[in-house]
Amino acid sequence: MLRASENPHTFTKKEFKLPSTYEFEGKVNYVDEALEYFETDGLIVLKDGNMLYENYWHNNSKDTKHISWSVAKSFLSALIGIAYDRGLIEDLNDPIEKYLPDFIGTGYEGVAIKHLLQMSSGIKFNEDYADFNSDINRFGRVISSGTSMRDFAKTLKNEKTPGTYHHYVSIDTQMLAMLLAEVTGKSITENLQEIWTKIGMESDAFYMVDDTGMEVALGGLNATLRDYAKFGQLYLNKGNWNGEQVVPESWVNASHYPDEDHLVPGDNPNSSDRWGYGYQWWVPGFPDTDYMASGIYNQYIYVDPESNVVIAKISSNYKFPQEKQFSKDSHVALFRAIANSIE
Repeated sequence: MLRASENPHTFTKKEFKLPSTYEFEGKVNYVDEALEYFETDGLIVLKDGNMLYENYWHNNSKDTKHISWSVAKSFLSALIGIAYDRGLIEDLNDPIEKYLPDFIGTGYEGVAIKHLLQMSSGIKFNEDYADFNSDINRFGRVISSGTSMRDFAKTLKNEKTPGTYHHYVSIDTQMLAMLLAEVTGKSITENLQEIWTKIGMESDAFYMVDDTGMEVALGGLNATLRDYAKFGQLYLNKGNWNGEQVVPESWVNASHYPDEDHLVPGDNPNSSDRWGYGYQWWVPGFPDTDYMASGIYNQYIYVDPESNVVIAKISSNYKFPQEKQFSKDSHVALFRAIANSIE
């Protein structure tokens, strides 16, 4: 269990009204209709570190611990950055088996830590939630039956040269979690507690775990919307909180900078996604400087350094698997419209 900080940070509140409309794919859409369509459970808008908007739907509240899904990946990235800065990880180009020797002879042998961070491991994996037989759904069934995530990862095969093709593989994140536990000698929860305390998280939180007690770092964090927003503010601050560098600034910058051709957003022949990617953070597209933590069913932490805005959103949109890209792109348009409407 992650424990709330003894010195919780409270955002100063200021008045702001959401824009009534936003444009997407050449059409004008109503913001309130979009929030309803995407089954929004909560929305927070921050500007210059102040809370401009906070609202909840579907019996959720400021105290609700809402599952993050893949937004959790961005939290783990921060922990890897801290461990790397402290010298616990020697080189991001090190192969993962240097630290996890039980993965010698598996599909992950020869995959560098950086490749895992950038979802470029080359592992063959189908992440389609709409496909009952996909690897991600098979993963869920196998874990619920008692198989450890570590053992599941050892069954996966490599199909591409690592570091050459961007393909989203949630198990890559879990490999990073195993790495973190190995080099720190602490659980993921114990590692994250440091950030939780330093940035004044106001509520307890928790991870789902497998039968071995290993946290589902790829998507099992449960926290309040306010605390998700605080994490976004930490990144907007380039890892600094009240004068203390909690996450290295260089790591924050690298986290949303696609430094290889296969990570660049747009129509990319070496990527299976139109969005770009950094270190477990999504980059929707240039020329905008915004970036996002993103989870299935429309969970988001949106960070826009240009407008100094953070938007955190929790949702239960079970239409998401059938309209994934439309849903994601719609939210980018919505968030940009909100950010641009703030004076």
